[in-house]
Amino acid sequence: MYILGISCWYHDSAATLIKNDDIIAAAQEERFTRIKHDSTFPKNAIFYCLKEAGINLEEIEKIVFYDSPTLKFKRILKTYIDFFPSSIPFIIKSLPIWLSKKLYWKNNLILDFKKNFDVLLDKSKITNILHHKSHASSAYFPSKFDKAVIIVLDGVGEFDTTSIWKGEGNKITKIKSIEFPHSLGLLYSSITYYTGFKVNSGEYKVMGLAPYGEPKYVDTIKKHLINIKDDGTYNLNMKYFDYAKGSKMTNKNFNKLFGKDVRASETKITQFEMDMARSIQDVAEEVILKLAEWSKKKTGIKNLCLAGGVALNCVANGKIIKNNIFEKVWIQPASGDAGGSLGAALEYYYNIMENNRIIRNDKLDAMKGSYLGPGFSSEEIKKYLDSVGAKYKNYTNFDELADFISTEIVNGKVIGWHQDRMEFGPRSLGNRSILGDPRSPKMKDTINEKVKHRQWFRPFAPSIIREEVKNWFEEDIDSPYMSFVIKFKEEVRDKVPAVVHTDGSARLQTVTENDNKWYYNFIKKFGEKTGVPIVLNTSFNDTEPIVETPEHAINCFLKTNIDYLYFYEYNILVSKV
Repeated sequence: MYILGISCWYHDSAATLIKNDDIIAAAQEERFTRIKHDSTFPKNAIFYCLKEAGINLEEIEKIVFYDSPTLKFKRILKTYIDFFPSSIPFIIKSLPIWLSKKLYWKNNLILDFKKNFDVLLDKSKITNILHHKSHASSAYFPSKFDKAVIIVLDGVGEFDTTSIWKGEGNKITKIKSIEFPHSLGLLYSSITYYTGFKVNSGEYKVMGLAPYGEPKYVDTIKKHLINIKDDGTYNLNMKYFDYAKGSKMTNKNFNKLFGKDVRASETKITQFEMDMARSIQDVAEEVILKLAEWSKKKTGIKNLCLAGGVALNCVANGKIIKNNIFEKVWIQPASGDAGGSLGAALEYYYNIMENNRIIRNDKLDAMKGSYLGPGFSSEEIKKYLDSVGAKYKNYTNFDELADFISTEIVNGKVIGWHQDRMEFGPRSLGNRSILGDPRSPKMKDTINEKVKHRQWFRPFAPSIIREEVKNWFEEDIDSPYMSFVIKFKEEVRDKVPAVVHTDGSARLQTVTENDNKWYYNFIKKFGEKTGVPIVLNTSFNDTEPIVETPEHAINCFLKTNIDYLYFYEYNILVSKV
């Protein structure tokens, strides 16, 4: 049976198609429309999923939405009342949208499918799953655990902002939750807003900035903004926040507390912003670690799964590993709202349909390396390159090409790497990546300034072949999805300055031959040439969403200082001269 999962209308719209328990395809709408965090009906992602499976919409047995708009509207009504009359501007802005579209979500989905696919769906074909349950399912069901604690942390779903679940067999059950307006995710986003970054996309910038600061404001945050209990539950002092009743995250009380107004986005980042970033990161880690410790003590379960937008905080994830709270930790690589489309489909298949869950020991997990997006044939790529007059060379075999590219990287060149199926989630994992020499002291600044056009403090990830992790990092772990920040061993840090953050850490990606053969072999080749089995890996994009098609790759290649563009199909290498 085919089940289609959908997330949309809030941020990071996506679609996922499963056939029984097999994940066939998954993609974010932004990769097709080129609009970051696109929230619209994911027509392009759905079309791709159907094409990948070779089916039409009539062959889908169930379409599952990742959220309950009806329950969410009840929460919004409660917010109107709780914060009245200061909520009046929020009511004027949001109520018409809900009454005209979001509240009638099923009818609007039917209209969207009719408009875009010329198919009139019966309402009985469409159902939905609660937001946090979709997140929890996306984390547990693709893992290899037959039993696990699941922690979901995000801004807000319907009512839940933090929830703890138990996964066992084909069922997940909630243990406890924290409800809106008390939200660790929204607290972190409030600091993101206050330090001049964009909410829902700038939180990782705060995380990257944090090691440059000191935790000067931890006590202030804990005294005035958040009360943290021993079990990790918490509540916020809403005196300082406006997100429940308006378009701003914080208010004048917040500014007065810290002695500054909100930083304008294009102004200089000062030590104050660095210290604020470090302080909120430390507070977030305290909450997450306490939740993890309580969950382990409460359930006695040795495995942990994480999802929700806060699960992308790979620094906090690394602290869970370092503190040995659980024996094993697995994090959904598309843990934000995009991954909710996957969780909704899996929850329907396992929990609602009551199908047995079979864990396959021959695979790392069910995510297929998260390489679930579109791929392109060698004929499609060559046809496009010829149509635009691209200058390229066909190499007779991969080894010859890998030898040339690794030499060029050693010589300071930057490589755009486009191969096979696109990654699902926010990380580039070797199929839509930009690669550089981790040993070069200049490479970080070169890519930040001339390719990515982003802030100086943003770190880059090292991709390392799995068997070498123990020789370079303090923790010998699997991290195929860049889910954990781990410290390099002190004695090797000066060998790879381009991928070592200021505190000696890195968001590592471990690569195996089974998961990504060509990328693994290239890193191995680079290691043989340099003695360093690591390459610098960052997402293949400038300021737009990560590239999907060969056309996107060429456009990014031409407008940045990327030196060569590699397509593994046909062993093609594109150059600018």
